[in-house]
Amino acid sequence: MSELLNNVAVVTGAGRGIGKAIAIEFAKNGADVFCVSRTRENAESTASDVRALERRAWPLAVDVGDIESVNAAVDKIMSEAGRVDILVNNAGITRDTLVMRMSDDDWDDVMTTNLKGAFLFTRALSMVFVKQRAGRIINIGSVAGIMGNPGQANYSASKAGLIGFSKSVARELASRGITVNVIAPGFIDTNMTSKLGESVRKDIQARIPMNTFGSPEDIAKAAVFLAGGSGKYITGHVLSVDGGLAM
Repeated sequence: MSELLNNVAVVTGAGRGIGKAIAIEFAKNGADVFCVSRTRENAESTASDVRALERRAWPLAVDVGDIESVNAAVDKIMSEAGRVDILVNNAGITRDTLVMRMSDDDWDDVMTTNLKGAFLFTRALSMVFVKQRAGRIINIGSVAGIMGNPGQANYSASKAGLIGFSKSVARELASRGITVNVIAPGFIDTNMTSKLGESVRKDIQARIPMNTFGSPEDIAKAAVFLAGGSGKYITGHVLSVDGGLAM
């Protein structure tokens, strides 16, 4: 497959789960990938998998919520590749608890990683896209940002904010041939959801019309669709990949 042949992609949160699946699926479709993760070890693990598919890969250890770390990473990206075709803002964390018990750090940490991180990478690369008059930005949201979720006021707020951010940036950049979209996963089998107890999983599954959790590959294939030729006239859109949970 060559849907993304010779495209250069930057994927944050690429060390595991959805981000890793996106990086690998992009490589399967011909892209070279900058694998951004908080730790060098996880970034290198994904980069190794990309190289195994005979595509170029660069591991980058980045704190996405830190402006100096992000700007240094973008400088390296441009010096190594000279351009970027696709940005996937996937890095995200949870600090779940009821709002009455939520600490300032619980709130700030989630907002910094999930929302500010997307802002910093988007801002840093938007001028690159504008100069190229082309680019795809895909932000990984959540159905929690559409419908809310008890115990996740911080996470839901960060993902709802990401939707508003994406729609605004889509309007700013559309005339330059740059698309900005959101993928809103439902419950996906990742390390994040593996912490759920069996009874909780069964309760959630019963509320999903398709009666099953999704896989990281389901999200990755949606990302390829939006990043490739099929998505060239789609911008400002929120694509729910959730088995019908939020409909």
